[in-house]
Amino acid sequence: MTKFVSIATSLLILFQSFNIHINDLVELDELIEHAQYHAEEYGDNFLVFLSKHYGELKAEHNQKHQEEQKEHEKLPFQQHCHSLSLSAFVINDLVSYTSHEEIASHDTLNFHYTDSYSPVLGDGLFQPPRYA
Repeated sequence: MTKFVSIATSLLILFQSFNIHINDLVELDELIEHAQYHAEEYGDNFLVFLSKHYGELKAEHNQKHQEEQKEHEKLPFQQHCHSLSLSAFVINDLVSYTSHEEIASHDTLNFHYTDSYSPVLGDGLFQPPRYA
């Protein structure tokens, strides 16, 4: 069962990457029937049929055979899905990002330790460090 689910998911992702939808698979019988019609009526083989409906002869075929327009709309793979992805990278080597600020350094030591509490138990083993 796990193999079936993984194969089905893989095929779904593959079909979606080629922009093939479920309704295109359902309309494959229309494609076969129209291809048979072209073979009987015009003597076209399948490659010429594909060229007339999906390739370079599509515009010419649509102009000459306007009476088949309803049948052409029923063929699969007719949806138009456009996606635009724009990426821009700007590389500018002329700009230098240098800082002209100086960091002030103080050489005098300004810290000391003051014992602010009195131990209850007296001087024990653990005592904080003292200023030397």
